[in-house]
Amino acid sequence: MRRPEAGGPYAGVLGIDKMATTGVQGRGVLVDLEREYGLERRILGYDSLMRACERQRVEIEPGDILCLRTGFSEVLLGMNKKVDRPTMERTAAVIDGADGALQRFIIESGIAAIAADNVAIEADLGHAQFALADGYTLMPLHHLCIFKLGMHLGELWYFGELAQWLREHGRNRFFLTAPPLRLPGCVGSPVTPVATV
Repeated sequence: MRRPEAGGPYAGVLGIDKMATTGVQGRGVLVDLEREYGLERRILGYDSLMRACERQRVEIEPGDILCLRTGFSEVLLGMNKKVDRPTMERTAAVIDGADGALQRFIIESGIAAIAADNVAIEADLGHAQFALADGYTLMPLHHLCIFKLGMHLGELWYFGELAQWLREHGRNRFFLTAPPLRLPGCVGSPVTPVATV
């Protein structure tokens, strides 16, 4: 939707400022993919995600905010502002957004949102395009979650200290608060996530 006086895109009733009035709160559940698969870049589908959940005794329930720790943000911060792009492109797991079984799981699980500590959550497919009933997409998970399910995605979150605390206490659930900025008409925003354990 365009706002005439601004002359550009404007989200109107679906703007992130509406979410900022109440914030985002709910039960977060952490799957530690770095713990299972290390820091080497790999693309994980449904089977790999479920294997990690089973080993870590993670139960994902309707309304949960699924948090995926890959170790990416910790490596990035460890570079101390001297980012080595080739190294980052080979670092940490990403989700296979084109995996049909994973897409079905996201739909059927009833999760409220997905957040990860990497860039985009899903694999960068480059120039590969995946056919959809209504066109093509380069990022199938984004297409499914944002456009079809209205589900929020969080990227480049930091889970290092939380993951360590949860591991030491034999837990994987926590109360998550992630308020966005009040930016009228915008479709996204940085958030300041806080885990209460």
